Amino acid sequence: MNPTHSPRILLSGVVLGQPMGGVRRHNAELLPRASRILKQRGGTLTVIEGSKPISFPLGEDIERIRTRVPFQPPWQRWALEQGTIERAVQQASAEGRPFDLWHTAHLPVPRVSLPYALTIHDLRDLTLESTSALRKVISPRLFASAIQGARVVMTVSDYMRDEIRRRFRPRRVVVIPNAADHMQFIERKPDSEPFLLHVGHIERRKNLELILNALALDPKLPRLVLAGNPKSGEDLRLQRIADQLGVRERVEFLEGATDEALIELYSRATCVVIPSFMEGFGIGVLEAQLARAPLAVSNAGALPEVAGQAVPSFSPNDPEACLKAIREAIRQSEEEAQAAHDQAQRYSWQKSSEALTKAWIEAANGS
Repeated sequence: MNPTHSPRILLSGVVLGQPMGGVRRHNAELLPRASRILKQRGGTLTVIEGSKPISFPLGEDIERIRTRVPFQPPWQRWALEQGTIERAVQQASAEGRPFDLWHTAHLPVPRVSLPYALTIHDLRDLTLESTSALRKVISPRLFASAIQGARVVMTVSDYMRDEIRRRFRPRRVVVIPNAADHMQFIERKPDSEPFLLHVGHIERRKNLELILNALALDPKLPRLVLAGNPKSGEDLRLQRIADQLGVRERVEFLEGATDEALIELYSRATCVVIPSFMEGFGIGVLEAQLARAPLAVSNAGALPEVAGQAVPSFSPNDPEACLKAIREAIRQSEEEAQAAHDQAQRYSWQKSSEALTKAWIEAANGS
């Protein structure tokens, strides 16, 4: 293949029908941009769609292959996905338009007669205490096999790159960071009724119980708004904990918020709090900073890297430290807010799309 031209890329998107979250945002912003860059270079991008259709716009440049491959459970997805991808590869070759590389971002990785690129957003199944016993046994082997078999591994932060290198020694790993310039933030207008804000899936690894405990420590702390879609009944578990702590009336669950609604929430929030046990990146960090909202984060995973050293941080296991960081963040000056805004602008979806396309081209050419 001529290395001056982009390849034909086949991407497995069978999990992209899921609700909005970091993984979906990553793909919704990168794929249309990357496909345009590929087209300019003479290449193409084809996406395999699962049984649940992709709801975000892919753009006219991307060809879709519609299938009945389910998002869950993983082993059923893997069993059906392997044959689906192989058929797409063989058909393209028969038509004289062979694919040069295929791309996936979920495990297990099907065995296909074509080199592949792999994106890893985080290592939650290897690091979280809440991971099931079965996953703890299986996941190390799945990650090792997938990473060592990939022509290139892509991840979203320096923290994740270093973790992958330390644990698995991949052939090649590159950072394709997330960004937050998908939102056009408006002027700050703090609410007359102060509130803390968390944006993201309501799931165990987000450690939202910690904020509930901080609320219980300080009756004067603003109420909490949790804007995100619940997973595995975590919203019900948190409601029970809030009842036990006596803070249920100070917690609001807001499911299905649009980007426009989130922009409004960021503009009014007294403080954005991200207490996760682990994050491979943390898009909410950048969203808060670009909105000039006060921000407090846990010191876990990539959050300190993305937020910067000036942002108040705390241990994800310490409610008192969380409370202290929230109080410190609320006292943020306009100068500090502007500095955080400026550093968040070092990330952009366009720059990441260019890096993604470059990684595809090099991998397809065997470099």
